[in-house]
Amino acid sequence: MTLQLGDVETTALIPVAIRASETLRKNARIHDDIAVQIIRQLETDTAPFDKFFSHEGVISRTIMLDRMLNTFIKEHPDAVIVNLGAGFDDRFSRVDNGTISWFDIDLPDSIAARKKVFSARDRVTMIAGNILTDEWTAQVKAEVLRKNAPVLFLAEGLFMYFSLEEIGSFLTVLKTNFASGTLIAEMNNPLMVKNQKLHDTVKATNAVFRSGTKSGKELCALCNGIRFVGEHSLNEEMKKYSFCGWLFGTIFPKINDRLATFLW
Repeated sequence: MTLQLGDVETTALIPVAIRASETLRKNARIHDDIAVQIIRQLETDTAPFDKFFSHEGVISRTIMLDRMLNTFIKEHPDAVIVNLGAGFDDRFSRVDNGTISWFDIDLPDSIAARKKVFSARDRVTMIAGNILTDEWTAQVKAEVLRKNAPVLFLAEGLFMYFSLEEIGSFLTVLKTNFASGTLIAEMNNPLMVKNQKLHDTVKATNAVFRSGTKSGKELCALCNGIRFVGEHSLNEEMKKYSFCGWLFGTIFPKINDRLATFLW
């Protein structure tokens, strides 16, 4: 299987390679059979995309996000979930309760690649579009109105490839098209932008980190009405699994990415 992906979209190979290798481990912390299938079919060397710190970060992020989504879905069993910059993510399979509606949104080349490995599924819709515009919102709005259900937007491994101005534009799209909602976004530190050539896996791609924040609170200034709820560092999970993870989280407590929650 040959995939045609742009520079930023190529970074989707990082989490899928990591989730695949983790799934094949004896005491796997997460399971993603689709990731294993994708990696086995790819005509590319995925070794540069699976290094220790990225591996631990992606697995910790996966565990934390699955936990957060399961909590939200338990409280709102008919929820509409929108996975932004979906790449090859298969979180729906891990959190589905049988009643949620799920949307996977990404750029056209990524959705074309995704359709090669994901079959059509009930309550799951793939949409090709630019999230900085309104073009992708119509189907999601229609489902929210049909179900009269809350909507949660997930931005995993996405905002670091946007400028702050672009993030502001995206937040405005959300606020303009949805009367209320929840956003869980992965945030990175400005130091990672300055030192991105040291990143153990992104340096193997042509992608560029374009922004970072010291706190998710900084996003509130980008769009009126967006409220910061709180954030949790990936270190909280990484420190549980290895001495190196504990040491990194102890010496550099603010360097790792965080998962920030916003409401409007």
